[in-house]
Amino acid sequence: MSERKPERRGLGRGLSALMADIGVDAGVNDPVATPDPRRNGLELLPIEAIRANPDQPRRKFDERALNELAESIRTKGIVQPLVVRPLAEAGTYEIVAGERRWRAAQLAQLASVPVLVRDFDDQEVLEVAIIENIQREGLNAIEEAAGYRALIDKFGHTQEKVAEALGKSRSHIANLLRLLNLPQDVQNMVVAGTISAGHARALVTAEDPVALALKVAGEGLSVRETEDLARRVSTKPMPGAARAARQKDADTRALEEDLSANLGMSVVIDHRAGGEGQVTIRYQSLDQLDQLCQLLSSVR
Repeated sequence: MSERKPERRGLGRGLSALMADIGVDAGVNDPVATPDPRRNGLELLPIEAIRANPDQPRRKFDERALNELAESIRTKGIVQPLVVRPLAEAGTYEIVAGERRWRAAQLAQLASVPVLVRDFDDQEVLEVAIIENIQREGLNAIEEAAGYRALIDKFGHTQEKVAEALGKSRSHIANLLRLLNLPQDVQNMVVAGTISAGHARALVTAEDPVALALKVAGEGLSVRETEDLARRVSTKPMPGAARAARQKDADTRALEEDLSANLGMSVVIDHRAGGEGQVTIRYQSLDQLDQLCQLLSSVR
């Protein structure tokens, strides 16, 4: 009789079960030494046997913060163990959660680190990595949005499901996803901290967000001033038909935002009084066009 496979964890349950396993919530802020590897199934692994996760949603690690964590590890040890999964190559493991601690441990010149080994599949690894980063390590807004987008695109989760699992509001998820509709230059400015996510959100519907973002950064405008600037630019005198297109009710604008967030592309709805209208989807690359064609082809 074949062995029954364990039931898959739902979105968000992987991390909560994991945290309960190793008692992280009770120990994150306690200045204690490295956990006893014999307790709760922990192991000590050579640091060179551990590999980073290539799908790690965090792309930027603050050097100063890493050095501070390394100094803490030198004096107090690693308070929270890493979570890893075994790789095909014998004796090697991939990080599921804790890459920041792993990097800092290398700076602290540790020979081994405490880990909890789990047999997660690819989906669970990405889900846990995204959730851990979002909940624990403060991704920048673009990285956080990309994490949400990965959960939606790769695994078919809805915005509502992601919001519920992470304890976020649906509007928070939708607003961050809208940032991915901005040109890469503007996204890079958010990552670099040149402008905030609030500034960027005000520019999502602007006709030339790059130029406005440069103006915002150069003049040190506040978010409110940025919103006023974007509004002034969008309400400049224009031909009658174009001006009418700007005058949309709140429901239409909300629908545009939802569609834009779900598709990851800019969507404009031109709804006319007679009940007819058109939907315009703007893509920024051939990859996005291909993605859109696949989505439309799957509709039956």
